[in-house]
Amino acid sequence: TDELAPAPIPGRSRAPMFAAGFVLLSLFGAILFLAGFLAAGGVGQGSCAAPSEAFVAFCEAYDRIRTQFVDDVPDATLVDGAIKGMFEFGVGDPYSSYMTPEQYQNSLDDLSGSFTGIGAEMGVENLANPEDLEACVQLSETCALVVVAPIAGAPAEEAGLQSGDRILAVDGESVNGGTVQDQVAKVRGPAGTTVTLTIERDGETFDLEITREEIVVEQVTSRLIEGHIGYIALAGFSGDSPAQFHDAIQARLDDGADVFVIDLRGNPGGYITAAQEIASEFVGAGTIFTQESSGNEVKTWEATEGGLLTDDAIPVVLLVDGGSASASEIVAAALQEHHRVQIFGQPTFGKNTVQVWEELSNGGGVRITISRWFTPDHNSVAPDGVQPDIVVETPDSTPPGEDPVLDRALEYLASTSASMLRPAA
Repeated sequence: TDELAPAPIPGRSRAPMFAAGFVLLSLFGAILFLAGFLAAGGVGQGSCAAPSEAFVAFCEAYDRIRTQFVDDVPDATLVDGAIKGMFEFGVGDPYSSYMTPEQYQNSLDDLSGSFTGIGAEMGVENLANPEDLEACVQLSETCALVVVAPIAGAPAEEAGLQSGDRILAVDGESVNGGTVQDQVAKVRGPAGTTVTLTIERDGETFDLEITREEIVVEQVTSRLIEGHIGYIALAGFSGDSPAQFHDAIQARLDDGADVFVIDLRGNPGGYITAAQEIASEFVGAGTIFTQESSGNEVKTWEATEGGLLTDDAIPVVLLVDGGSASASEIVAAALQEHHRVQIFGQPTFGKNTVQVWEELSNGGGVRITISRWFTPDHNSVAPDGVQPDIVVETPDSTPPGEDPVLDRALEYLASTSASMLRPAA
């Protein structure tokens, strides 16, 4: 789960990007020394310029490889390995990592809303101690690769992949020993090709063969239910999401909607600025969340002006599940603590860290956790997530086309007077 970003969708530039999605971001501070490491390009003593005494051993190891290893290893390969190792074994954070040029471009495609793959968001879970994700830099029997949420209508969902599924292997090769990014790269591939995932679900293990396709994510869908209920589903928090979401609200208001259902189920997050703007559609004033960084630096993100549903006279219910992560949790927690919604469904994923991305000179990129965010009442959603006001189960046996969570929310709206729909402070 990642947590922060500026509004525009990033292009291939060196400008830093903040994002609130699930496996996506970083900074490059510790990488700077690599620019000087191989600058001399020579062989033997002095071919590596150490920026400090601590890196002398690194330079010595580099010289030994260049002068003694039986095969020729390109410098670019050594640099990739050094950066990756620095994140995996030095930084020790599952949400901070190095991305090769291919992985970095794939991640940018994710944020742009179009990519080629199976259409599923991946995350990591510490099965032994959910609060200790720092111990899960590498995947293992304890640190599981899990499905946060399949994208609606994508090949993963059509093949039967579900939120919470544990992925044990990709094309027969165990995920243990790799990272989330490693496995995402393996799952990605050209449209029309297949990938086989070995899944563990409810104690049972089985294989799913999924055909990759070009995935175009529709961020906002909406419709009118029963002639007066505005239903809006948000699939992600891209740079365009706030405007699309605002327009959808206005369209339903123009249709005569006087009650709203907002669906964040399966939404893995995105830009934090998008979360701020979307939460501000319901909260007219006050704190949406706070961001706390090293050095006791605290930034408070306040509601912005112009929200269409800030009037308590318009009841709102919110739908969430275990696939609602990151920016989705920012919105859900803000609306819950401002007493603006009733929340239906299952607890959300539970991630409150913030990452930043930076492109490197080789076309790759890095992401680093730079801070944590907290709710308006300074609560953390990690690791338990945002708790629904009304818990609704969706059994695996639920027939296609049926939606117990939405049905329960509609029943609640139909049976409760308008005055009681507004959560009490």
